[in-house]
Amino acid sequence: MADLYWKVKTYLEANGKTEDEIINRNVILENVGDGDVIKTWNVSGVSQPNDSQLTSTNTLATKNFNNEIIKNTRRMAYDRIGEQLDLLYKDMAADKGDKTGEWFKAVKKVKDDNPKE
Repeated sequence: MADLYWKVKTYLEANGKTEDEIINRNVILENVGDGDVIKTWNVSGVSQPNDSQLTSTNTLATKNFNNEIIKNTRRMAYDRIGEQLDLLYKDMAADKGDKTGEWFKAVKKVKDDNPKE
């Protein structure tokens, strides 16, 4: 189950807004001991969601959260960009700028080992 941050982020995006509303403190979440609540909601053109609206975002919010974890895992698994460019250059020089090249194989392995939902 997604936490309140991810539910609010998903609700905002479904209503044409972005995570910037949270980053810019137009939406402020606060922990009140037994969980997070929306403390402040100053989003132009979008009303504050009720519990039912937030619950309806749970499936997509959970998927988005899980995919963010996968994205970060992939980021850590990839070689540094300089190493990737060198590998890509070598593939191109060997006429392997396709799926037979070492760069493609390396990137595919990271993606296959860490699939998104």
